[in-house]
Amino acid sequence: MKLSRIFILDKLMALLLCAFCACAPATNKITSVSEAQRNFIDEIGRSVSIPSAPKRIISLAPNLTETLFALGLGDRVVGVTSYCDYPAEARAKEKVGDTLKPNLERLIALKPDLVLVTTSSQLENLMRQLDQLKIPMYVSNPRTVRDVIASIRKLGEVTGTEDRARKLADEMEQRLSKVKQQVAGQHQPRVLYVLQNSPLITAGRGTFINDLIMLAGAESISGNETADYPQFSRETVIARAPEIIVIPESHGTELVNEEAVRRDYAETPAVRNNRVVKINPDLIDRPGPRIIEGLEALAQALHPTKQQSQ
Repeated sequence: MKLSRIFILDKLMALLLCAFCACAPATNKITSVSEAQRNFIDEIGRSVSIPSAPKRIISLAPNLTETLFALGLGDRVVGVTSYCDYPAEARAKEKVGDTLKPNLERLIALKPDLVLVTTSSQLENLMRQLDQLKIPMYVSNPRTVRDVIASIRKLGEVTGTEDRARKLADEMEQRLSKVKQQVAGQHQPRVLYVLQNSPLITAGRGTFINDLIMLAGAESISGNETADYPQFSRETVIARAPEIIVIPESHGTELVNEEAVRRDYAETPAVRNNRVVKINPDLIDRPGPRIIEGLEALAQALHPTKQQSQ
């Protein structure tokens, strides 16, 4: 099963459990500073005391692992999930289970001074356990592409790599602005983004995937759905007439089958006009540093003529 897409499905499974934190303020203001510890407000509004320079970090999500390595913290990462496969060095790190069910015994044995998680994790139970053990846990919860960039800045503060995080975030902002300029004024095609095709799962209004589609100069046919990852019927898709269908470029065949997609939605303009496009899911489904690369690839796929002329 494709790892990056498991990240999305994990969010699906955990939505009810994590609903309590979805609307919490996404601020990272430092509330106090001491010589050994600093207090932060994480991205679901929790106050958490973190060592000034955490040296043993466990990441419980692939996007957070990618961010840590992008910030030059690979040597401080002592544990990751079984889904963390990028960069290649992450694969050699100690595994502590998966995003939904981390192995607490392994986690404790690694003696972390910081655990990073997303709202895909079983937060309520994990919070209670780590609080009892006095292990600090910081929760990341990006909902848009700009939230991803802001989250990288915040993680830079939390890990003492502010300068590197600022440089990375600034570069991402510049590339985002360039894409917006390139697609400005273009026709906004109706897009179906396929996370899974049997049953069909797509992305709703409050997701970074929907935000990516809008930033790339298109309109998602599920963009008004209040559920983060709604299930659509074949009839609904045909009625909403997507002009482009986006599916994963490789892997993920257990979740998305191109032949089945083309067969099931043969009546849509997308299939009739051969506009079924493939994108590397790792670049789209993970809200980490490579999401800007995903945005660029998506804009290129949706507006090939415009992009080639730049």
